[in-house]
Amino acid sequence: MERLSYFIRRLLLVIPTFLGITFIVFGLIQFVPGGPVEQQIAQMRGLGGGGEAGGNAGSNVSITEDQRRAIEKEFGFDKPFLARYWKWLVTDGMGMKSISYKYNNKTVWQLIEERFPVSLTFGITSFILTYLICIPLGIGKALRNGTSFDVASSFVVLVLYAIPAFAFGMILKTLFSGTSDHFFDIFPIGGFRSENWESLSAWGKIKDQTNHMFLPVLCYVIGNFAILTILMKNSLLDQISQDYVRTVLAKGGTMRRAIWGHALRNALVPIVTGIGGILTIMFAGSVLIERVFSINGIGLLTLDAIVGRDYMVFMGTLALTSILGLVGRILSDFCYVLVDPRISFGKEA
Repeated sequence: MERLSYFIRRLLLVIPTFLGITFIVFGLIQFVPGGPVEQQIAQMRGLGGGGEAGGNAGSNVSITEDQRRAIEKEFGFDKPFLARYWKWLVTDGMGMKSISYKYNNKTVWQLIEERFPVSLTFGITSFILTYLICIPLGIGKALRNGTSFDVASSFVVLVLYAIPAFAFGMILKTLFSGTSDHFFDIFPIGGFRSENWESLSAWGKIKDQTNHMFLPVLCYVIGNFAILTILMKNSLLDQISQDYVRTVLAKGGTMRRAIWGHALRNALVPIVTGIGGILTIMFAGSVLIERVFSINGIGLLTLDAIVGRDYMVFMGTLALTSILGLVGRILSDFCYVLVDPRISFGKEA
């Protein structure tokens, strides 16, 4: 009952937290220069110059106050701040029904819907591979602590961690994507799928998808590889040194039973912190990796929205990311309980 009330409180806190995040960010972007009104005015002045030689002259074209008010009304900036926020939150469904400033014929949700499967595919694949590789490696390093295997694997892990994921991606792209005549041409230079993907056979689709995903996913995994591996190792070593392990051994239990039957479960508690991130991994992936491999994912969409001052798209992705992030934290707590049922969430939590 105590746990149920805790999770109910956490779910209820999602609403005011979400409102606070979006309200603050929505207010901040009102003061960022270069918004849709300024861009429209700049475009009108540029058109006013006419011709190639009119670039400087166009900047002198004056915009009347009536014209400015008409532009502000077109983009909804003629209304008070609270009215604009309410329209974004309720009328436009957290901005999902809003029309993008950059993609004039598409709503924010249509843009997200197009990119969502791409980011979801890369995110889930990298998430699963990261845990499947790092947890066994961390366990192996803990059981062989101080051996040559532990030292050599730590060196490799730390070297890979020291290389930024996007830089590692550029190296892989140069070596294996045929960008240079001196190296290999094994994987596609970028993109999510080939243009003729629909006409391929079932096996051809699997092969094509794997070829396009291999290098980017490798870069995604490298980003969290070292942290998760070292965390798993240190967590297991800490549990092995606890009194309850010595008690198991004193009662005649084997080290294998003490580790696999008792210590490992407790060592996994810090690891499940990242489980909740499965809801946001389609956004949390490196934007630079998407840029390097020309992957049209959610991250790249958000970056383009920021650079292009497309507030509606940015606020839409922010809203979706915020909700998934808040729910993901609750999921992490739930995973705590699954790993160790003894965990209790008191009123002070």
